[in-house]
Amino acid sequence: MADLLTDDQIDLALRDHLPNWKVVDNELVRSVKADNFLDGIRLVATVAQLAESMNHHPDMDIRYTTITFRVSSHEAGGITDDDLVLARHIDTAAG
Repeated sequence: MADLLTDDQIDLALRDHLPNWKVVDNELVRSVKADNFLDGIRLVATVAQLAESMNHHPDMDIRYTTITFRVSSHEAGGITDDDLVLARHIDTAAG
């Protein structure tokens, strides 16, 4: 099991590498607005493939053209390095 990050480590990562993310209820959260519904679905499919390859899966909420990603390590009870890596991959996929 991965080690939980401290609040300071998380704050530093958000500031330096993940400016579009915030912490809500021990999860990294980001919403992405797609140009249209199908682009949003393509983003979800891309993230699903990335997550599957990592064996680390985000929660994804689709609301028409807005996709909200929630990333945490449930078994660890919060945010770990794995979550930071997945969030960076999501940022890359989102453009």
